[in-house]
Amino acid sequence: MPPIRVLTALDQARTQYYHFKAIVIAGMGLFTDSYDLFCIAPVMKLIGRVYYAPADDPSRVDDDGGRPRPGVTPPAVVSANVGVALLGAVAGNLVFGALGDRAGRRRVYGASLLLMLCASVGSGFSVCRTRGCALASLCLFRFFLGVAVGGDYPLSATIMSEFANRRTRGAFIAAVFSMQGFGILASSMVIMAVAAAFDRYTGRRAPLDDTPEAADLAWRIILMIGAVPAAVTFYWRMAMPETARFTALVEHDVVKATHDIGRVLADLDLASITEEEVAAFRRTTPPAQFGLTTASSYGLFSRRFLRRHGRDLFACASAWFLLDIPYYSSTLFQSQIYRPWFPPAEHVNAFQEAFNVAKFQAIIAVASSIPGYIVAVLLIDRVGRRRLQMAGFFLMAVFLFALAGPYDRYWRGHATDAWYIVLYALTFFSANLGPNTTTFILPAELFPARFRSTCHGISGAAGKLGALIGAIGFLWASQDRDRSKVLAGAGYEPGIGMMYALIILGGICLLGLAVTYLFTPETMRRSLEENESDNGNSQAAEGDAGQRFQELAELPKSPASMVSSHVSSSPSTPVFCLKLKQ
Repeated sequence: MPPIRVLTALDQARTQYYHFKAIVIAGMGLFTDSYDLFCIAPVMKLIGRVYYAPADDPSRVDDDGGRPRPGVTPPAVVSANVGVALLGAVAGNLVFGALGDRAGRRRVYGASLLLMLCASVGSGFSVCRTRGCALASLCLFRFFLGVAVGGDYPLSATIMSEFANRRTRGAFIAAVFSMQGFGILASSMVIMAVAAAFDRYTGRRAPLDDTPEAADLAWRIILMIGAVPAAVTFYWRMAMPETARFTALVEHDVVKATHDIGRVLADLDLASITEEEVAAFRRTTPPAQFGLTTASSYGLFSRRFLRRHGRDLFACASAWFLLDIPYYSSTLFQSQIYRPWFPPAEHVNAFQEAFNVAKFQAIIAVASSIPGYIVAVLLIDRVGRRRLQMAGFFLMAVFLFALAGPYDRYWRGHATDAWYIVLYALTFFSANLGPNTTTFILPAELFPARFRSTCHGISGAAGKLGALIGAIGFLWASQDRDRSKVLAGAGYEPGIGMMYALIILGGICLLGLAVTYLFTPETMRRSLEENESDNGNSQAAEGDAGQRFQELAELPKSPASMVSSHVSSSPSTPVFCLKLKQ
């Protein structure tokens, strides 16, 4: 089948202003995702001070039986808030990914952003101010926020991949994903600003004085500010045209695809190719008067899909699953890193504690996360997705083992050693340089247009399941095996210890490296249509069938017997499953 020239023009288009505009518009969902993920740790500090104050629980005393400890959010509550958001993201990936292939990318893109906006505001309001009601409503709204954020993953990646040219497609999608790094930095800056303002407003309370009621307002403001990026970009999302690939390949409207892309991209000679596109499309579309259908209509759950794309879907979903276990675990490991560098909770008030956590997150974002994303943008179309993914998994394993091996014998007592933070920062750098970026890109490049968003959603849902295992499992497993060393009064139970938890995470990274080596194909500098085609014989069969179909379309109208005899003479007709109307 000859290529549709408007799609060829897209692949060959120079980089233009609209590409950068699309990066910002598509990246706001990822920006909000990381904002909400990384702001929850300081928010949990404030919630612990407000709703689990020592006055409410006299059992919270220090090891010497002296003054009560500051309020600490129980691990079950932390797990619930993290878990419901990730479960929502699983559902959002699957639901919005499927809708993107059925209703169109643009039609559901605004809906996911609107849900994200409403859920962010709702998380801040959380209905009421009593502990049980506030936390239950917070979990409810964070679930819907997770649905919206999860839905944004397949839509943003698919839209950017279908707008980009083949030379810089990887860099554009990586740039969309890099908005996560800036979301981390923004959340830290907002928390520091809000905490500093409230600390000054309340007169810089003593550490163990009653937490002011203003703290209950502070965490709500922090969560609601997450709605601002979504609100700012809502108009531009609704004004985006549908992608030309969806319109041409799924809706079979080449004229509209040509018109839509001409509205946003300049220097494309679209006027001269419109008539040729329509003619070519008619030649390669089954003639309605003969009642012919093509085998390209196979479904997502068919054996043919499994044979053609099952390996790629397994590669994408399993790599994302394996990546998110250590990646989300590492975000929770931060508490073990920053604790020796800042005053203990007994020596700071609620706002100062939240400020210190956010400050450390900002340092990690600037020193490792954002540079990792930037290097990925620069290298993704030079080195390739597969090599970067393998290198990232390997380096993550090396740095996690370097933290784990001497943890009990050395790092535990030398937590203020600069190399301790450097090794931790390098795990984030390696993840963002490699698999954290490439697992977002590959599902948007490997699958046919009519399955692209759905398959990306399935891969993303697998990743969020891994994140759920990593975040909640690590929170409990990393606790010390000695009960006397577990944080008193917080409700934690002894685990396997930090050293063994880190060793397991390093082993998972090596497994991700093996999966990538064995199953992941390279997509660099190939058009989306080339990436989605079959390997070997199936590609040749489709080419022969397309040629026969052109010959059939060019014949004058003839009786059904002529069509039947012409079609039956072609050895490739089973690929097209030609069928006559009765």
